[in-house]
Amino acid sequence: FQRCVGMDALNSLHSTTFEMDEKHGTEYHKRLLEFIKMVQHENLVIGGAMTDVKGDRSKGPTEQEDPDLFLRIIERDDKGVYISGAKAHQTGCVNSHWMIVMPAIRLTEADKDYAVVGAIPVDAPGITYIYGRQSCDTRSMEPGDMDQGNSQFSGQEAMVIFDRAFIPNELIFMDGEYEFASMLIERFTCYHRRSYVCKTGVGDVLIGAAASIADYNGVPKVSHIKDKLVEMTHLNESIYGTGIASSYQSQKMKSGVWQNDEMLANVCKHNVTRFPYQIGRFAQDIAGGLMV
Repeated sequence: FQRCVGMDALNSLHSTTFEMDEKHGTEYHKRLLEFIKMVQHENLVIGGAMTDVKGDRSKGPTEQEDPDLFLRIIERDDKGVYISGAKAHQTGCVNSHWMIVMPAIRLTEADKDYAVVGAIPVDAPGITYIYGRQSCDTRSMEPGDMDQGNSQFSGQEAMVIFDRAFIPNELIFMDGEYEFASMLIERFTCYHRRSYVCKTGVGDVLIGAAASIADYNGVPKVSHIKDKLVEMTHLNESIYGTGIASSYQSQKMKSGVWQNDEMLANVCKHNVTRFPYQIGRFAQDIAGGLMV
């Protein structure tokens, strides 16, 4: 569960750290490969902490009234760096093993302290989670002493507060190279928007449920029912098709990983912002109040 964001972070960092090292003579790529070996050997789940709380969207990190509205390095010693700030909308973070913190916007030279990427255990000192739920999530009304449901394995969304959390040197993959922030973000979002094909699995289930209820109701061959099921399938496969096409049109990067096509990844994302809701509407038309 919830491995997509961490996988997108590892892939985008693979090529970005390689090119940072090429320019600056750093060793970020070597550090990343060692971290990936550990992650794969121990089968760990990684959360990708990218979205800052941002504050005034018209201002950059150093222009904000509160400097902690974007994650930043506040102190360093010979062993590593201390970071403060917050990351919002962190789905799955509480049931991941590690987080990779990353910048969320294009940075300038004045923002060098905010140009930080590193890996940190989710239970590291200095980290606090403010756990939230989506409005349609009813688990808070279910019996039990925790509204999270299964306290060992569940987990949805949280705001993560970092208060002097420590990242050792060997787990730092960007430290002040502000000019590479936008490269990392663009490559990360390209992977992540392609990964939205996961929604088509939900679509498959919903289409199957709607078709089954049409059978129960004795109307599987009625023309408007068939038309709606066909349209639901068309919409679902359109999401899937753009994601697959984005991967098919990949190009090999200097580091050896493959970067999927950016335009088609964004088309996949746009489809996901529209089509699942249309599929849901058709399912309600076919199934009525039971589905709603």
